[in-house]
Amino acid sequence: MCQYLSGPFAGWSLRGNYLVSPHGDRMTPERLAGLAWRDQMELRLAGYASRRKAEAGMGKAGQRQMVKVVVVDLGEFRERHFGRSAG
Repeated sequence: MCQYLSGPFAGWSLRGNYLVSPHGDRMTPERLAGLAWRDQMELRLAGYASRRKAEAGMGKAGQRQMVKVVVVDLGEFRERHFGRSAG
């Protein structure tokens, strides 16, 4: 028995115990569970609780913030903040 899927899975079908892609790749339920597990572990390593939060975080990570760099002479800094007795 073959069932064709619709919506975002248009072109995919269920044939027996396999999910079949439009290109003919067959995936078992165990394979799909393994892919979902790997995705979950990658999100966990990246510090995200869900794919939705990760995708929302990607948009924010793409925006770069300006960084202010200050160069200070260490001797002057010590003298100004700690006086001549330090160092």
